[in-house]
Amino acid sequence: MGFAAFSSNHQSLYRLDPRTKILLTVLVGIVMMGGSIHGPSAIPRALLALAPFGLLLAERKYRQGLLYLFVLLLSVGVESYLVTRTQGALNLILVIVSSLFTRFVPGLMMGYYLVSTTRISELIAALEKMHMPRQIVIPFAVMMRFFPTVIEENNAVREAMRMRGLHLSGGNVSAYLEYMLIPMMMCTVKIGEELSAAALTRGLGRPGARTSLCDIKLRGLDALLITISLLAFALWIVL
Repeated sequence: MGFAAFSSNHQSLYRLDPRTKILLTVLVGIVMMGGSIHGPSAIPRALLALAPFGLLLAERKYRQGLLYLFVLLLSVGVESYLVTRTQGALNLILVIVSSLFTRFVPGLMMGYYLVSTTRISELIAALEKMHMPRQIVIPFAVMMRFFPTVIEENNAVREAMRMRGLHLSGGNVSAYLEYMLIPMMMCTVKIGEELSAAALTRGLGRPGARTSLCDIKLRGLDALLITISLLAFALWIVL
């Protein structure tokens, strides 16, 4: 899964305001964590659980969307049918695995959608429009750039090892520490310092209001999705 949030040329097919994506992520996470797949509350839960699938398809992320739908339907099927027909240790394993997938995967996929379709500058502008304190905005901006950079560095270290014919097979702990862990620790510290300095250089820490070139505003599609998600959330609370 590639994260387009860190590229400057991402063009969304259906451009949603980052605030809409944040709201959907929060609501999907809350609703899917509680309630049951049976009874009246299953209707709003199913509606919000399908939100990541529809949004991923709208962004032409067909492989991720279909994989998510398959995992979700499989987990719901296991929780609905196999759990009631098994017992003992197998029943316990099925309950734990299916419950984890049905309750955590939708929220994780919404988070992936948020990150992969939103540029950092757009996300910062949206957070500032939400009047979030800078004590949250600056660390969040650094964090969102930190993990992809660490992944890239890890891939670079692995590629360098491969070119030199170095392998970590056989459970060689000393080789792992020498070839992987120590370089990654040094890169992690350096990346954190550089990203923090870059954030401050861009003026994130200066006092007063900041201007932004990002066109952040709620549109008709945002209003529609916000209304549907809030109605589903209210219905879930009532039921």
